[in-house]
Amino acid sequence: MTESRRGLAKAALLIAAGNITSRVLGLARDTVIAGLFGATGAVSAYRTAEFVPRQLYTLLVDGMVSSALVPVFSEYAEKDRRVLWQVAGLILSLAAVVLGAVVLLGEWLAPQIAWLLGGANNTIDLALLTRLLRLTIPATLFLSLSGIVTGLLYALKRFVYPAFTAAIFNAGIVLVTLVGAWGFHWNIEIVAVGLVSGALAQVLIQLPGLRGATLRLQFDLRHPVLRRIAKLYQPVILGLLVTLFQTSLDRRLANGTGESSLAWMQNATTLIQFPIGLVAAAVSLAILPTLSQYAAQSLAKNADGESAGRLFRETLFNGIKVVLILIIPAAVALFILAEPIIGLLFQHGEFTAFDTAQTALALRFYLLGLVFAAVDQPLVFAFYARQNTLTPALVGIAAVGAYLLAVFVPALFRPLQMTDLVLADSIKQLSHVALMLWLIRKWGNLRGRGPAATALKAALAAGAMGAVLYFGRVWLATALPPVSLLNEALLVIILGAAGGGVYVAGITLLRVDEIGLLTAAVRRRLGR
Repeated sequence: MTESRRGLAKAALLIAAGNITSRVLGLARDTVIAGLFGATGAVSAYRTAEFVPRQLYTLLVDGMVSSALVPVFSEYAEKDRRVLWQVAGLILSLAAVVLGAVVLLGEWLAPQIAWLLGGANNTIDLALLTRLLRLTIPATLFLSLSGIVTGLLYALKRFVYPAFTAAIFNAGIVLVTLVGAWGFHWNIEIVAVGLVSGALAQVLIQLPGLRGATLRLQFDLRHPVLRRIAKLYQPVILGLLVTLFQTSLDRRLANGTGESSLAWMQNATTLIQFPIGLVAAAVSLAILPTLSQYAAQSLAKNADGESAGRLFRETLFNGIKVVLILIIPAAVALFILAEPIIGLLFQHGEFTAFDTAQTALALRFYLLGLVFAAVDQPLVFAFYARQNTLTPALVGIAAVGAYLLAVFVPALFRPLQMTDLVLADSIKQLSHVALMLWLIRKWGNLRGRGPAATALKAALAAGAMGAVLYFGRVWLATALPPVSLLNEALLVIILGAAGGGVYVAGITLLRVDEIGLLTAAVRRRLGR
């Protein structure tokens, strides 16, 4: 294995380990919150408050990291480290000032933000929400500085510290919350303190990675690098602004349907994001370098360009096939085992059986859009590989229009319900992926690529798995009544193993071999 391939393999393993650790700790975070505080209005108020710094970070920095900062930092890292430190110091200095002002403005406008997001029916305690906002908004500064440092370390190919920032963030929330709640009997405010602590820990853990850096405060607003970053980021921020509008509206409407609605929806979202993060995001990142390579080669107006265009489409659809093979059974399993899984993870302490039932209801409506959301990620990355960030942003605007239509049409005839919002989100995912598939037709002939056939085979195997899970759950519920955590865990583990075995046997009999092909390709790429 060459030195470059060893580095690639090590980086891939580190990022994968960090991603898995972060997902597990994120699940632990939500389990702790549910156990200590249930799915009450206070939890919904916290979920609303934490939404603000997360979205400000996403809007101001996160989208910029991959689209602009990493490419710019990488260029200077290859050419001149001295200039890199100057540019990084400039970006960090400006970010600290701008984000500090944003934090101060957020603290001042906290009551107005609470009113805007708190819902129309006064179901959320606005005084509590205001206090939580003032506690959480400073996290915007630390999350953003951490994101910039992450981009700098990626450009330097120092992957160890950035790989575990999200895990440290979730661990900080869990640790501070447990200490504050158990040791000092503090209320939901301690989770907000944990959020800020976790965000600060993200910055601190990455500082050792900046060894050798000479960063200084700089405020040159005429530096040409700022124009380059702004040019790269302009198309991305359009889509982020539309997403911010839709998610903010979703929070306000959810809070208006009941004080616990947002808490139930967030717990369901945590379960939805698990397979998306581990499957769709992983596959998309795996195929992105190859897609980018073929996209650049396809610009040639000759036979090589045509061949690269064909390979681009094949790589994209092979990635989609793998996503379908993995995400369809996950959707079926979560749909059938919703209550046992939610009960195992959340139904402890203040989280009641009724909360489990309502979270399961929200989860099942979210699952209607899971497959579409998962397939959508490699499609978006395909456009990014072709250096087209505008089209996904415009499609996102159209999808938000579908969401608004799905929300407000039922509201014309009856009061809005939590399930209306969740169903509308699934409709948004469907409309987005449908438009993306329609747009990629201009890239060439798509017939014979096989995603539809793969989806059908995966659905048939998942159907057999679903039957085993359904009847096995009925039988095991008697043999292992949920009277203890051990019984709950055994039920989920046994059913998961049995269902997984049936599914693997099914796709083997149906000759679905894309997973084997992808594994072989990855091993060749890593030199194994």
